[in-house]
Amino acid sequence: MNINATLIGQAIAFAIFVIFCMKFVWPPVIAALHERQKKIADGLDAANRAARDLELAHEKAGQQLREAKAQAAEIIEQAKKSANQIVDEARDQARVEGDRMIAQAKAQIEQELNSVKDALRAQVGALAVSGAEKILGASIDANAQKQLVDQLAAEI
Repeated sequence: MNINATLIGQAIAFAIFVIFCMKFVWPPVIAALHERQKKIADGLDAANRAARDLELAHEKAGQQLREAKAQAAEIIEQAKKSANQIVDEARDQARVEGDRMIAQAKAQIEQELNSVKDALRAQVGALAVSGAEKILGASIDANAQKQLVDQLAAEI
């Protein structure tokens, strides 16, 4: 047997095997590798998108929390302003009511003072007429007495 012929035969058989593998075996293996590579890349992209979505959700939740805190602070501030306004209105209302009561009391005191002055004038007039009767020793009739008392009260 000839070694050269064997080597040439083996080289031809190997070339046919390589051509057969390149034609029928390698394309499905390469396609499977590309498909697997594409699935891995899609999985990594999906994981990155999920991570971005999670980060956006955290930011959105944080923003909503800040907005809720701001709204709560605004509501509290409005409540404080409303409470202060109600207290101020009540204070003003109490002041007005107190002033009204003081004015009413002053008017009542003035009225009572005038009535006491009138009564005092009448009594002073009656005493003056009584004293004059005693001094004169004579009685004055009722109409004349009334006129004198009114005249004295007006003068006093």
